[in-house]
Amino acid sequence: MHFSSEHRLATKKPRHKQVLGKRGEAFAARYLRERGAEIIAANVSYRVGEIDLIAREADGTIVFVEVKTRANSRYGVAEAVTPQKLGRLRKAAAQWLDGKPLSEVRFDVIALVARGQGFALEHFKGVEDGSR
Repeated sequence: MHFSSEHRLATKKPRHKQVLGKRGEAFAARYLRERGAEIIAANVSYRVGEIDLIAREADGTIVFVEVKTRANSRYGVAEAVTPQKLGRLRKAAAQWLDGKPLSEVRFDVIALVARGQGFALEHFKGVEDGSR
């Protein structure tokens, strides 16, 4: 079977989206640090799912953060965190937590929309089921 170059390009994540995503994750990490959290891990990947950021708040709460970055809000931002995506995040968090001391845990979504060199940010704390 032969695919045209257009098909191959369409199935691969465009480089500008990867760059935008990395910029967004760095912005979200800075935002959390400015609020007193310590970033203890980033881009943690297991077979069951990925975790964009893991932070420890001043009170010891471990926060697993899904960062959604978009060039614009035309198609929604936080809405992209589906119940399935949140389920994979929870499974990955369970693997990361395995063998570590017990602590309070929370799942957050940080939704970013590019605005010049920065971002408009919405922070959803304690996301339970995805899709807001």
